[in-house]
Amino acid sequence: MSDKQVLVFGAGYSGQAFARANPDGTAILGTTRSPVKFEALRQAGITPLHFDGALTGEISDALKKTTHLLISIGPEEAGDPVLYAAREAIAGMSALQWIGYLSTVGVYGDHGGAWVDESAACRPVSKRSVMRVAAEQDWLKLGKDIGRPVAILRLSGIYGPGRNALVNLENGTARRLVKPDQVFNRIHCDDIAGALWQLIEGNSGGIFNVTDDEPAPPQDVVTYAAALMGIAPPPEIPFEGAQLSPMARSFYGENKRVANAAIKAAGYRFRYPDYRAAFDHMWASGDWRDGAPRSPMKGAKA
Repeated sequence: MSDKQVLVFGAGYSGQAFARANPDGTAILGTTRSPVKFEALRQAGITPLHFDGALTGEISDALKKTTHLLISIGPEEAGDPVLYAAREAIAGMSALQWIGYLSTVGVYGDHGGAWVDESAACRPVSKRSVMRVAAEQDWLKLGKDIGRPVAILRLSGIYGPGRNALVNLENGTARRLVKPDQVFNRIHCDDIAGALWQLIEGNSGGIFNVTDDEPAPPQDVVTYAAALMGIAPPPEIPFEGAQLSPMARSFYGENKRVANAAIKAAGYRFRYPDYRAAFDHMWASGDWRDGAPRSPMKGAKA
């Protein structure tokens, strides 16, 4: 049994994947705004706590015993909600060994399809990415002030069971938007979990791009998923004429290829280095819908 205790602020999709990958029986506590989600957290191996921006006595007690703190809550206009509520309490955590913060490759902004690594300038375009850069700096400053390592994990497009092109094809929402020369990196939730556990094991700090090896056009992923299912992919849609939400359109306003050498140098080896490896596994195992193995889609090729 591990002597660590991890507290996850914002135990959503990535946080639950992290908990399910628990390698050594580490005690994991996690917060959610909605008590309705408590059972889902328990199913993932997380002791649920309620956090809606205020520091409760229950969370204060948990912080006192926490050795590893993971932040998976997005920033707000007023700043990082966890720092706003709990900075003083975190600064006083005597057992604390490490802080992890889940950020986004969106902080790099647009680089015209060029490769970027952790040394690249952050040129955030969207307001949400500007706030992410500020939150990263706030957490790094706290770590420096209290003498604890802070790992910033910049994540690319997250997918995995229940959140992928196979699901979108099944429910009829998949689209093949084509914008010439546009590429995105991706990351399977299991590789987010694996990278986190690797960094926790070494109490490693720094900035890490947690992303796959192969930036690729988004329409190629849909085409590959459709081939696995044995169905025709949806027709290609030119980007310029597509109806998109402002947020979706903003993603396409940023084009870059994100390198991941730093997390590999920290000792992590990706389970799914590209989307094909991940989709092959999800389809073969049947866990692509929600993590529970099932029979392949009726009428589809296994």
